[in-house]
Amino acid sequence: EVQLVESGGDLVQAGGSLRLSCAASGLTVDDYVIGWFRQAPGKEREGVSTISSSDGSTYYADLVKGRFTISSDNAKNTVYLQMNSLKPEDTAVYYCAADPFGLLSSTWNYWGQGTQVTVSS
Repeated sequence: EVQLVESGGDLVQAGGSLRLSCAASGLTVDDYVIGWFRQAPGKEREGVSTISSSDGSTYYADLVKGRFTISSDNAKNTVYLQMNSLKPEDTAVYYCAADPFGLLSSTWNYWGQGTQVTVSS
């Protein structure tokens, strides 16, 4: 059974930092594209960042470029999202997901349960 478990969400002041973790079991992160998505109340889910450990390629949405960094620890089978210079508009439930192809426009195979990030002004 595949499980993706997010952790690290918290309440933080604007300008602060958080590191989210996505611990995978039942699959090897090196064999998948792992993505971070977020959904704020009343808004559609949006792709934030993806990583393909097999070739090291990464993607960042324009809204987070330069502030967020995605990384992978294959030994721990875990993907991280380091979030710096947080803004109130980053407030959302953050989900990690895994997919063999990792196209943001497609439906991803596996999803975690989400972790809440709240940024106060």
